[in-house]
Amino acid sequence: MREQDHDRLLRIKTEGIREWQHQSAHYNRYEATPYVALEAFFDEYTCKSSDKFVDFGCGKGRFPFYVHHHLHVSATGVEMSGQLYQEAMENLTRYMDRAKHSRAYIRFERILAEEYNVDKEENLFYFFNPFSIQIFQKVTRNILLSVENSPRAVDIILYYPTAEYIQYLETQTPFKLHKEIKVPALYEQNSNERFVIFRFE
Repeated sequence: MREQDHDRLLRIKTEGIREWQHQSAHYNRYEATPYVALEAFFDEYTCKSSDKFVDFGCGKGRFPFYVHHHLHVSATGVEMSGQLYQEAMENLTRYMDRAKHSRAYIRFERILAEEYNVDKEENLFYFFNPFSIQIFQKVTRNILLSVENSPRAVDIILYYPTAEYIQYLETQTPFKLHKEIKVPALYEQNSNERFVIFRFE
């Protein structure tokens, strides 16, 4: 299914790339995870209905909408850009018009990732290179602090992972490499087209 067709199925608009006019060294451009990559990932990664995702740097919300629609799993999108947050909320209005009733929720918060208060029930954290290693370290520390206060197993999921993110998790955190999932349609042309999952148990 083509990108625009999948967007149309969910009644959302998430295509395109957004460069920042006043680019910060800490925040990367907006680009949604390709649907073909999400399909490849969830072919191999299993979720439970009780799981709760957080997508840091969610942009227009493609990842939260995808997991809510296809997996019936709750998801929160965290986005610092007012413009992208507004587009995510417009997508949410259109999506909920047709969404089937579900116990799972979908919501968005406009806040800096490092200021997001990790809920004690949130356990799956998704990153598609949204920001610098410095901010990633702060977010990871917040996740670990939440786990310390409310013990549970948690996964950090990286798409198109940077060497800096991986090195930090492997050498400076208790997270262990759990699994790597390559995107068959894209990996042969670009070895970064993969997901890397780190788990803390």
